[in-house]
Amino acid sequence: MHTYLEFEKPIAELEGRATELRRLAAEEEGGAVVHTGIHEEAARLEAKAQELLRELYGKLTPWQKTLVARHPARPHASDYIGRLMEDVVMLAGDRRFGEDHALLAGLGRFNGRPVAIIGQEKGNDTHSRVKHNFGMARPEGYRKAIRLMEMADRFNLPVLTFVDTSGAYPGIDAEERGQAEAIARSTEMCLKLGVPMVSVIIGEGGSGGAVAVATANRVLMLEHAVYSVISPEGCASILWHSADKAEDAAHALKLTAQDLEGLRVIDGIIGEPLGGAHREPAKAISETAKAIERALRDLGGLDPAGLRADRRAKYLKIGREGL
Repeated sequence: MHTYLEFEKPIAELEGRATELRRLAAEEEGGAVVHTGIHEEAARLEAKAQELLRELYGKLTPWQKTLVARHPARPHASDYIGRLMEDVVMLAGDRRFGEDHALLAGLGRFNGRPVAIIGQEKGNDTHSRVKHNFGMARPEGYRKAIRLMEMADRFNLPVLTFVDTSGAYPGIDAEERGQAEAIARSTEMCLKLGVPMVSVIIGEGGSGGAVAVATANRVLMLEHAVYSVISPEGCASILWHSADKAEDAAHALKLTAQDLEGLRVIDGIIGEPLGGAHREPAKAISETAKAIERALRDLGGLDPAGLRADRRAKYLKIGREGL
């Protein structure tokens, strides 16, 4: 059953009525009683729902985009890896402390080309969300990412990352094991890579926890993803001492793909199906594959020094345009 967001209630009502009419029509047809008017009314309601969906998603507010980015049925990193990659071998552990299930890392083939893969996984039900710690990595997760990037650099493998986290895990145990240092080292490793690196913000890109695996040559965002230094709730708690101001914070943070492309923080926006990636995951993942392939082709002519220079120039110029 489809999960509707709060602002989608009018669409839920229309689609619910259309579904009920379709069910009634199917029951009547089974009893040899057919009313074509039922099918016509259902089709009319479905068309009206599509029109309303197009209208709503054509003018989403930053807060509404945040809700879409967090939709429970939105495709996660494991979905992208499973659909886009072949011959995948996942790696575990940081060789220092243990395994972190919030951050997936491994090797595979993308369009026949060997690549290194990193993905932040939130999980899609209670059990998997707890297992993956809701996508919030601990230090061992970032050290695992460093280990994979070092391997990619050694064997000349492009690095693809799928970013979806509200931020790094802020617990005491993570701080005791050097969370800030691990994030900084992972960010540094991204900058040092002599191979192409392409990152895609597929849902939430939160704070340093996202930047640690997204300091890439090309950073792409799905149309309704969000990327910011802090969550709207966290920002509201700091500025207004109340998470109730999260909607105002979302407007102020400039966290949408459209805002960030205008600020040149990201390099491109990947269009989503009408109603968000959660309505047609296969289509959203397919469009993402095309965007990644274009980015890799764009970087294909650069040698290691050129890739490092490209990455360095990209981040040094952010915020300096027009000065």
